[in-house]
Amino acid sequence: MVKVAASGTYDAGEGSRLPAGEVHAWEPGQNQTACGVPLRRAGLGRFPHVDFSDTDPVTGGSADAVRWVCPKCVAATTPRRQRTGRRWERTDPRP
Repeated sequence: MVKVAASGTYDAGEGSRLPAGEVHAWEPGQNQTACGVPLRRAGLGRFPHVDFSDTDPVTGGSADAVRWVCPKCVAATTPRRQRTGRRWERTDPRP
């Protein structure tokens, strides 16, 4: 249930607004992003109707005007297994 906080707003027509500019992960009920940036002081707008996974420029979705996705927020919201790809394994143990 991770939503989006962004530095700008993009009007997609039909009265819908989408995140633009700098994008961070945000959980409703919190007043800071997943990486610790305070929403009010940074001037970030909340988008409770947009999932954070939809703001990836590669996948499309709500990412038409997204310029930068916070790498710390991506790391905080991605499960550890998906980040590493495979588990660490010692290939040549010492005696």
